[in-house]
Amino acid sequence: MFVELHMIQNFVPSNLNRDDTGSPKDCIFGGQRRARVSSQCLKRSIRKNDLFAETTKIPTSKRTQYLAVEVAKKLVRVHGKAEEEAMPVAVALMSDYTTPNKKKPEQSAVLVFISDDEVAAIADLLAAHWDEVRDEKLRPGVVKEIVKGMVKQYQNRVAAPDIALFGRMLANEPKLNLEAACQVAHAISTHRVSMEMDYFTAVDDVREDADETGAGHINTFGFNSSCFYRYARIDWNQLLRNLNGNVDLALRTVEGFLRASIAAIPSGKQNSTAPLNPPSFLLGVVRTDGMGWNLANAFEKPVVAGYNTSLVKESISALDDYWGKLETVYGGQTFATVTSLNLEGEALTHLNGDRAAANLGDWIASILTALSPSSNLGGSKS
Repeated sequence: MFVELHMIQNFVPSNLNRDDTGSPKDCIFGGQRRARVSSQCLKRSIRKNDLFAETTKIPTSKRTQYLAVEVAKKLVRVHGKAEEEAMPVAVALMSDYTTPNKKKPEQSAVLVFISDDEVAAIADLLAAHWDEVRDEKLRPGVVKEIVKGMVKQYQNRVAAPDIALFGRMLANEPKLNLEAACQVAHAISTHRVSMEMDYFTAVDDVREDADETGAGHINTFGFNSSCFYRYARIDWNQLLRNLNGNVDLALRTVEGFLRASIAAIPSGKQNSTAPLNPPSFLLGVVRTDGMGWNLANAFEKPVVAGYNTSLVKESISALDDYWGKLETVYGGQTFATVTSLNLEGEALTHLNGDRAAANLGDWIASILTALSPSSNLGGSKS
């Protein structure tokens, strides 16, 4: 089974995701310039949003080059080991676990995606063999055996929802690689955009009090105002495999992903623009086959706001129309549920009626019930 999430989200003038020049990312789609937010940016915003950990009830994992530092902290704080002994042991473990940084021994050469549960397990194993690992001669062999134990324990499974969703790759230990259960598309604007520049000045208060003219700082930054189409897809069966068959945790992971996706907003220039705009339209689909429908082609011809209509309404209408065409041609026999939530409140042709949820709680409950019909999921909290 597969879960698909489609969103229409309109933002005020902002710079959500910057390129190498500091301007909002963009792309060409349908022969026209579109605003863009990268999938990497969206995934980080989702997994770092408080709602994800609150819903899954498991702390967010860390993507870091400082695995040795994290392990050493556990050895000191949990197992009472001396810091001057803990760090060399942790560095030795990290060097076997992943690619070491030759110039900075306390760092790895690559980012490691690892859960707090795994860091704690590493520290526990090191503490259990402390007399051997503190001995520099015995340490390499013992560390190698500990890493083998970690591989055996976590091969093809993990207890961390974010790693289960987004996967990971470890060059030194490919057996700990995990296939991602979630695909996230780049968000693109449903309409053509043009880059705009904000010329701004900062006043020097002391200078101003002395009746001197002139700004203390002058600069510019790029921005645009865009109505985005966002799409993501979760492979339910892959998620279950990654979580070692834990259905309850998998359901909490899907709910956490949905809630965090709706709430998460990329952090770029937030203090300067306050782009705190919730989605205007949500479409959730649970399907039994493997053919996904990214609905971006609904906007291959850019949406244009009319005299009495808005970009948001026109975007929702275009998505509804394109959905109807796909359903007519390819059929809807594989849908376990199709549920929409429309902030605009206007009737749609294909995604209305019994497909329209009354509120966010009902919308989420419809998706989770389709994944686990036997579960008593009722109307979850809004």
